[in-house]
Amino acid sequence: MSELIPWMDKEIDKMRRDVERLFNRCLPDIGAELFSEEVSGGISFDTLLTDDTFTIRAVLPGIDPESLDISIRDDKLTIRGSRKRESVKGAGFYQRVEKRFSSFSRTISLPFHAVAEEVKATLNKGVLNIMVPRWNPEKARNIKIKTV
Repeated sequence: MSELIPWMDKEIDKMRRDVERLFNRCLPDIGAELFSEEVSGGISFDTLLTDDTFTIRAVLPGIDPESLDISIRDDKLTIRGSRKRESVKGAGFYQRVEKRFSSFSRTISLPFHAVAEEVKATLNKGVLNIMVPRWNPEKARNIKIKTV
């Protein structure tokens, strides 16, 4: 059964390219941009695992940081967001306004228990970097005492 999976992936990729080509040829105003985003599941990412951290890097062009939601629950990191595009064509008495809304969600299983309070995320020029520190039970934590 496992030998069928690579064959299926190749066939699905071929079908996606054919449909994109068809959209681009027949409907150049629409293009395959929206369709390919739906098929790909929204976003792709790169990961890097070190002894202390798990780093996730995702390319999200045109995303407003306010529209992103990053959460950790049960050792799973979820990235959710939405993208809004608007274009105005024409001038004078006639204008065509197109608004496109798309949303995405991606959940990544973390390879270790994480310290959720210390997760850091940055968005710079459309590149989202998330650094998830590893929870280390042997590491001593200082507890501050408040006097009343």
